[in-house]
Amino acid sequence: MGRNTRKRRSPLAVRAVAASAALAIGGGGLIWANFYASAHETNSSPNTTKAAAAQVATISCPDVGQQLTSVPANAKSNVDTELATLDKQITEAYARLASSRQAQANDAGFVQNAILSPLKDKRTAVIGRIKIDFTRVGAAAPTTLDGLAACTGTTANQAQTTAGGQNNGQQNNGGQNNGGQNNGGQQNNGGASASAAPSASAPANIGGQAGNGPVAADFVDITKVAANVQGKPQKSANASRGTFTTACGVNANKNHNTDNVIVAPGVTNGAHHLHDYVGNQKVNAFSSNNTFLQGGTSCQNKNDLSSYYWPVVRLQDGSQDFDQNADGGGKEGNVGKILTPVQAQIKYVGSPASKVVAMPQFLRIITGDAKTTTNGLANANAHWSCTGFENKVQLTSQYPICPQGSNVVRTFAFQSCWDGQNIDSANHRTHVAFPDPASGVCGNGFKAIPQLTMRLVYKIAPPVLQNGVVKNAYAVDGFPEQLHKSATDHDDFISVTTGGLANKIANCINTGKQCR
Repeated sequence: MGRNTRKRRSPLAVRAVAASAALAIGGGGLIWANFYASAHETNSSPNTTKAAAAQVATISCPDVGQQLTSVPANAKSNVDTELATLDKQITEAYARLASSRQAQANDAGFVQNAILSPLKDKRTAVIGRIKIDFTRVGAAAPTTLDGLAACTGTTANQAQTTAGGQNNGQQNNGGQNNGGQNNGGQQNNGGASASAAPSASAPANIGGQAGNGPVAADFVDITKVAANVQGKPQKSANASRGTFTTACGVNANKNHNTDNVIVAPGVTNGAHHLHDYVGNQKVNAFSSNNTFLQGGTSCQNKNDLSSYYWPVVRLQDGSQDFDQNADGGGKEGNVGKILTPVQAQIKYVGSPASKVVAMPQFLRIITGDAKTTTNGLANANAHWSCTGFENKVQLTSQYPICPQGSNVVRTFAFQSCWDGQNIDSANHRTHVAFPDPASGVCGNGFKAIPQLTMRLVYKIAPPVLQNGVVKNAYAVDGFPEQLHKSATDHDDFISVTTGGLANKIANCINTGKQCR
């Protein structure tokens, strides 16, 4: 079996129920936005619907970083900085897109001429510098970089489809694709009054308290979704059956930043969205391995200095939080009250096929893909459910609306096969992989390591879907052009241990013990 460099999970088949959309008139203006309206709806005309569907909702750019599977060590710092520049350019272009709706309505060529063409020129320059970074150290630049400069304007319908909204089947790699149809509408988020809506002459925006999602089609009543959770691989005689649980809190001390030291080291606001941090307490863009060892920890086991961090979830009810005017926060479309999990369980589990080896010090793993709205679902690894439904329904491309008394649950199961050599890779994927979903066996050359699993529970009042509008929505933070889709959820991990803890975790798992 060759190396598996893409996410592989058990097939999940889903039937999704999507909310219908309608144009609501009130307060002298439109309560936006009927980007996903159907032509047969009684409150919308075919011409209005056609124009709305044609509006450019977001910007889709090739993910240059994912094409860089190998970068020379002495070029990596410069390349990481340039990749972060590409993200910043997309963010700035999206902000320009969102703030120029009237100009777009007046000029059909505005997006291409004023936003996409200049963006292509800027990206061409950055990609050129990346190629120079390779040649300066005597390496050949990947030919795959050629042709990655151009971006496209993506309509709301296209964005919803890319994120899984229309495809009620399975991903290419066995994962679920469970979004709804393209017939949702924008929410009026509790705190936004009809009088604050755009005028009828302006193009619609795309939902959400900040105008970049989520929309009604991003939510589904979990009680109306068919069971989709498949069985796990049968354990072999050599399976590692133990577990190791580490208690690191729920980030009650509000340790946040918008950096990402794995993807964009040395770049402030490299994530363009806010993270919760538990475990290591000194993690930001400028942290190093030595910093991690001095960072202290929120974990009860003081030998666990690992960093566990994930995008925050926000309640979009018209409220704001401390970062409403900050980079990575409100300035980039991440708005609303930040919700702290009521539970955060971190557990390492074994392999159904073999014993595991200890994780290497400073191993980095990112699971999921923060850019699925433009990349598609190949690397998505989001799991959303509700308490009482976790063994029945897991969602990737929609957020669940939980029944009264049930809480929202995010779960992550990280890659559990390691190449045995590298603590990271240029695209932060190829040094780790998922095992075969049927057998649990790692690919050739890869070794089974303890699988990190995380379960985050949130107490959230159920959003309400009414006439194609979602009220009191919630959404995960993300890059602004990703439209707060649930499939963009992801989780980050840096393994840092002292006192032989990495070996203890492996030994507990291999000997079938349940350790803490």
